[in-house]
Amino acid sequence: MTYHLRIADIPCSERPRERLMAVGAKNLATAELLAILLGTGQGKGKLSAVGLGHHILQELSQHRRDPLDILRDISPHELMSIEGIGPAKATTIIAAVELGKRTFQVRPLERVIIDSPEAAVAALSHDLMWERREHFAAVFLDSQYRLLGTKVITIGTATETLVEPAEIFRETLKQGANALIVAHNHPSGNVQPSQEDLHLTEQLLQGMQLIRIPLIDHLILGEGNHCSLHRTTDLWQRYPQE
Repeated sequence: MTYHLRIADIPCSERPRERLMAVGAKNLATAELLAILLGTGQGKGKLSAVGLGHHILQELSQHRRDPLDILRDISPHELMSIEGIGPAKATTIIAAVELGKRTFQVRPLERVIIDSPEAAVAALSHDLMWERREHFAAVFLDSQYRLLGTKVITIGTATETLVEPAEIFRETLKQGANALIVAHNHPSGNVQPSQEDLHLTEQLLQGMQLIRIPLIDHLILGEGNHCSLHRTTDLWQRYPQE
């Protein structure tokens, strides 16, 4: 394997850890972030942490997908198939990815108030945002819009999820909710609603009028983004909720 300089041999101003302190994590390259997780270089004949970070990304890019997209769902054994990655490094990377996912998650026991689409996205992101198949979920709220809990109602395919409005109505009543937000993910990352999404939302708004429990929003999540149908459509004007 080609020899690369150890991190100790790199000028301080160019080392990943020092650069993170100086310019912030968001300004580091992905390989530099991986280097911080992987530690210092090993010595002659072995890649430095920075070199190993580049090596990992190159290996993952052979799948013709974004390497970060693959990292979100990769297993320890798949990572360990890359030369230079053993159990310690593989588990460190996967733990960091999982921790990143959980930063979006709101703990239900905190009974936070869900007063915006962003707050609902935080409550649902761990279950929906990075999934490779479509998941349809609900956020159940009390009369003061405090979080009662969340639940994935159905899991579909990579391109569609199958959910019946009646199933959502039953679950809402079962949970004793006073208000509801529904959401699903688009694995493609395109969070614009489809005609099917709009039609389902219309059905839900009509049904929630009948059972007198307001549907607050229908959210679409994907690849770190989200779309609020309440904000971007006129459906709530056409079907007012209590």
